[in-house]
Amino acid sequence: MSFTLAIVGRPNVGKSTLFNRLVGKRLALVDDQPGVTRDLREGAAKLADLRFTVIDTAGLEEVTDDSLQGRMRRLTERAVDMADVCLFMIDARTGITPSDLVFADILRKRSAHVILAANKAEGAAADAGVIEAYSLGLGEPIRLSAEHGEGLHDLYVELMPIHDGFTERAEQQEPEVDVDLPEDFDDEDWDEENPPPYPMPTDKKPLQIAVVGRPNAGKSTLINHIIGEDRLLTGPEAGITRDAISLRFDWDGIPCKLFDTAGMRKRAKVQDKLEKLSVSDGLRAVKFAEIVIVLLDAAIPFEQQDLRIADLAEREGRAVIVAVNKWDLEGDKQNKLRDLRESFERLLPQLRGAPLVTVSAKTGRGIDRLHTAIERAYEVWNRRITTAQLNRWLSGMVEAHPPPAPQGKRIKLRYMTQAKTRPPGFVVMCSHPDKMPASYTRYLVNGLRTDFDMPGTPIRLYMRSQNDSNPFKGRKKAGPSKLRKHTNTRRSEK
Repeated sequence: MSFTLAIVGRPNVGKSTLFNRLVGKRLALVDDQPGVTRDLREGAAKLADLRFTVIDTAGLEEVTDDSLQGRMRRLTERAVDMADVCLFMIDARTGITPSDLVFADILRKRSAHVILAANKAEGAAADAGVIEAYSLGLGEPIRLSAEHGEGLHDLYVELMPIHDGFTERAEQQEPEVDVDLPEDFDDEDWDEENPPPYPMPTDKKPLQIAVVGRPNAGKSTLINHIIGEDRLLTGPEAGITRDAISLRFDWDGIPCKLFDTAGMRKRAKVQDKLEKLSVSDGLRAVKFAEIVIVLLDAAIPFEQQDLRIADLAEREGRAVIVAVNKWDLEGDKQNKLRDLRESFERLLPQLRGAPLVTVSAKTGRGIDRLHTAIERAYEVWNRRITTAQLNRWLSGMVEAHPPPAPQGKRIKLRYMTQAKTRPPGFVVMCSHPDKMPASYTRYLVNGLRTDFDMPGTPIRLYMRSQNDSNPFKGRKKAGPSKLRKHTNTRRSEK
């Protein structure tokens, strides 16, 4: 990426629509009502042969207090300071408003490169607004239609010289990375026969972590404390976060990608269209994540919605960590922790053994324990067990508790192997797999979880018949008359 472009402007001028068009995906929520975007969202933009980072910002409001709009404005001003180029968008059909004049003056003082864009400029109805945009003193405006993709060539022409300047500067400041090894380098410790036991996160494929939970549980505050900066909008109001915001950073040497999601309420309470979009965005983040942190409020833990969210993450096959926030407000911590563990084991038996970590997003206590739990959960999620170990274990399990014989048909467990990881999946070859009761499958899963030290991670166990690969299975046997007829036919042909 050569430079960073921040899209700023009043609410409802089309910033998120242009952001989605530049990144080529519907990442940002878009709706007709103003003020949909609240947090900063970054994306990898592509415009012809240009590659850069684009930031979608909240609509600028003329508010400077500590209200929600005031905090949104400060976050947008921070994006202006971070970005190399600012694209100031106005609504060509509405024309220049007093707020546009105020924000143009702010950008003139705070940004070195400002590009003026008149959005919604398709048709003759926008001509007056485009001409009026010259009065802002930011140069010639670009006529854009983010909805229909018009005017992107003009934006490309404006960004090209900026891109070339940043590319040349990056080449001059590029560090030396291709270094020859010294002559006394000892490579005896490197063992090509024994690679790492599971794929470690890299810069290209970072560890993807989604933080989910009910509204006002403290998800954004927790992520801000983890990354060490006020990157996400926070406050006492419930439901501030709307988009699933992704943030990249290195967490103690591990490349990570954190997803902050909108609070998920009960389905019956979600009536607003925008909230439905926010919840679906959060559910999509769970499906793409590898680790899911279910954040609870210590004052009201394990409500029905918390259980549903944790069960969703387990059904999606993600490694689950339960974090209890606002632990600094608890008085009797020992008794509370004992009650939490008892409730966890009773209400979420499918996640038995999953990490339960107490944290305080406000003070940062427990963040180290959370990091350790994430590393441990990721290792278990990628766990691979050899076939020999599994079959020795299976013989012991069957000897200790043989499978039942439904309808007098004895079920024989012949062979077991691991078919996949992330999450661990196992296949047992047996007779009559369709008659295997769910209780015996749970017995095997719980044994795998205990004997191979895989607490909390989802485990998939599939029963298969050894005859499934027989191509002649299900065909009727030929009777004696048919065999004689077939033989006579062959003789007459000869």
